[in-house]
Parts: sequence; C-alpha cells; structure tokens
Amino acid sequence: LMIEAANTDGQIDKGEINKIKKSLLTFFEEKPEDIDKSLDEAVLNRDNSKSLHFYTSRINKEYSYEKKLLLIEILWDVVLSDGNLHDYESSLIRRLSGLLYINDIDSGNIKRKCLTKLSGKS
Repeated sequence: LMIEAANTDGQIDKGEINKIKKSLLTFFEEKPEDIDKSLDEAVLNRDNSKSLHFYTSRINKEYSYEKKLLLIEILWDVVLSDGNLHDYESSLIRRLSGLLYINDIDSGNIKRKCLTKLSGKS
C-alpha cells in the first residue's frame, strides 16, 4: 500500500522511499536486510499489484483500529514527503480510510496532523 500511495502521482522519489523504509523498520519491525529487497520487488510489481481490497481486507482482520490509524498516518507521511499533495494521492488515502473503516473525523485529524508536520508547525 505504501508503494501504491507513493506511486499515485506517477513517480516514486527518494524521499518517499526513505519514509517507507523508516516505517517498515519502526512500525512493521522488518529486518533491515529484508527491506531493500522487498521494496525493489514492490516497485517492480507496482503495476501488477492486487486490488486495494485484497490488502485492506487482510489489514482489517489483523490490525486494531489504532494500528490502522497509524498506517493511515504513515501513508500520509509518504505521499507528503515530496512536499506536494496531489489530488490522486488524497483520493487514494480517502478510499483506503473508507476500506479500513476509519471514521471521517479521525481520517481528517490525521491528515491535518501530517500537513502540520510538513509545514513545520508541530
């Protein structure tokens, strides 16, 4: 999902990859030696990806509401890491929030929090 979010504007930049790597280390507790390989595979297969429903249904089964909120925050951080918010990126995260059963108030609060971090006003 993070690669999908990063690619929504048509390109994946270094800042987005770095945010994804950091998230995989801290949030998902992946082994550092596995991250580059996994990311390379995900980038190569980004056009052959499974539907969002495939991923979100699995997340809904395995994640608590709080963990899903953190995932949405990570996705916002990824798409905002290039300093720009594209309509497609915002639309994707709104769709994901709905598929993850995150209420609109929580979703909006997360977006505002991430935009505030981006502007340096936190």
